[in-house]
Amino acid sequence: MLMFKERRPAVRTLRGWAISVLNDAGAILECGEHGWMQDRGDPHARERAFDVARQDPPAGVSPEAAAVAIAEVLDSIGDICPECPPEDLI
Repeated sequence: MLMFKERRPAVRTLRGWAISVLNDAGAILECGEHGWMQDRGDPHARERAFDVARQDPPAGVSPEAAAVAIAEVLDSIGDICPECPPEDLI
């Protein structure tokens, strides 16, 4: 029987690549209920993501531009889901 290995979809944008790297490094996570990305605030995971950006940027992108993309994504997301109720109201 022929078996296929599941492939990840190709990332089409530099921002999408950066989100993927941050997610794989554990620096961000997705709200299970609403789908918003959340910054975990883990400095070690962030550094792993920046290391990947510098050492293995996407084709045609400089290591510096890849690191900037990582930083821009981190700057654009918060540490809480905007749709989840505040914890003190639950």
